[in-house]
Amino acid sequence: QVQLVESGGGLVQAGGSLRLSCAASGRSFSTIAMAWFRQGPGTERREFLAGISRSGNTKTHEKSVKDRFTISKDNAKNTVYLQMNNLKPEDTALYYCAGSGRGDGRSPFRGDYDYWGQGTQVTVSS
Repeated sequence: QVQLVESGGGLVQAGGSLRLSCAASGRSFSTIAMAWFRQGPGTERREFLAGISRSGNTKTHEKSVKDRFTISKDNAKNTVYLQMNNLKPEDTALYYCAGSGRGDGRSPFRGDYDYWGQGTQVTVSS
């Protein structure tokens, strides 16, 4: 079993930056592909943002955020990051990290991920 704990969320003004972290435990981190999703207020849909392969060599970013968000992975620290720049009010959401022992982090479907964190709230004020 893998435990994921997100951190780094908070309140930020439009145009600002945040770096989210997701620490993993319970399994060798290099065997897990990771991804970031978000869930906006009032919706049950989780939007795929970015994913990264087990090795960290392959990264996938959703088109709508690829110019502002960057995923990275540090296997030595068992941590995956999401650097978010030029934040907008519409980025306000609960952000989740997710892990998969099967895929390569490219899948945008939540059902393809086996492990989820509890989420960290990001609020962007205008």
